Amino acid sequence: MTKFITLLIGASLALAGAAQAKQAEQKNKKSKPDQQRQVAPRQPKAPKPQVQAVPRQQVVPKQHPVRTDRGPKGPRKESQQTMKKAWRDAPSTPEGKNRTEVRPNRPVVQPNTLPAVQSNKLKVNKTAKTFRPRHQNFHAKVNSSVASVQFNQNFRIRNAQNWKGNHYNVFRTYRPQWHDRGWWHSNHRHIVLIGGGWYYWNGGYWYPAWGYDNSAAYYPYDGPIYVGDSPRPFDQVVADVQSILQEQGFYRGEVDGLVGPLTQEALAAYQSAQGLEPTAAIDQPTLESLGIT
Repeated sequence: MTKFITLLIGASLALAGAAQAKQAEQKNKKSKPDQQRQVAPRQPKAPKPQVQAVPRQQVVPKQHPVRTDRGPKGPRKESQQTMKKAWRDAPSTPEGKNRTEVRPNRPVVQPNTLPAVQSNKLKVNKTAKTFRPRHQNFHAKVNSSVASVQFNQNFRIRNAQNWKGNHYNVFRTYRPQWHDRGWWHSNHRHIVLIGGGWYYWNGGYWYPAWGYDNSAAYYPYDGPIYVGDSPRPFDQVVADVQSILQEQGFYRGEVDGLVGPLTQEALAAYQSAQGLEPTAAIDQPTLESLGIT
C-alpha cells in the first residue's frame, strides 16, 4: 500500500514538472520575436533657440515745474516773455550749456490756397484807360441822313434772349410803351428832350418816351441806352463812344451823338473784337471796356 501511494506522488510530481516546463517553453517563444524586432533609434530633437529678452526701457515721467504763484483763482500761466527772460538770466553752468530751450508749440498757419472769390464784374479790356469826357456840353440834333424808327408795341430787341449775363436783362425785357405826358410825369422824374425825341431815365438807362410829344418823336434807336448811375444825357456819352471807335478804326461816320445804323455796326464790330456780346447798343460792359465810367 505504501508503495502504491509513493508511485502516485511521484507521478503527480512528474506531471507538474512537465506542465511547468511546457509553460516556460511557450513564454520563451513569445519573447524571441520581440527581441528579434529591430527598433530604429530615435533622433534627438534639436534644441530650441534661446530668445534673449530685450530689457525694457525705463520710461521716466516728465517732471513739470511746481508753480508757486497760485492765487485765489488758481495758477497763472507764465507768459513767453517771462520764460525767455528767466532763461537769459540763468547762470552759465556746465549743466546750463547742455540744456535746450523749450518753446511753446505754436499753431502752424497754413497759407491760403483756396481760390479767390470771383466777383460778378465782367471781364473788360485791361488796356483801356480811364476816359475823360470830351463832349460834356454836346447837344445832338436831328440828322436827316438817319431815319427815325416807328412805334411798334410788339417790337423785341433781336437776339437779346441769347445774351448771357445780368447786364443784358434790360434788353431782354424791353417793351416799347406809349403813354401821354401826364402818365410819364407821374411815373418818372427824369424826362428830357434829346436829339429830337423825349426820353425817360430809369436805373442807369435812357428809354424812348413814346407818346409824350408827337411833335418831337425822333428816335433813331428803339431800346435802352446805358449812361451810368447819374442821369447824364446820353447824347454826350454816345459822342464820346463815337470818338473812341473812330480813333480805333471801327466807326467812319460823324460824331452826332445818335445811335444810328453806322454807330450800331461799329459797336457790334468792337464788341465782337473784345469778346463781348454783340448787342450793337450802348451797354454797361461796352462802356467799361472803353474806359468810360
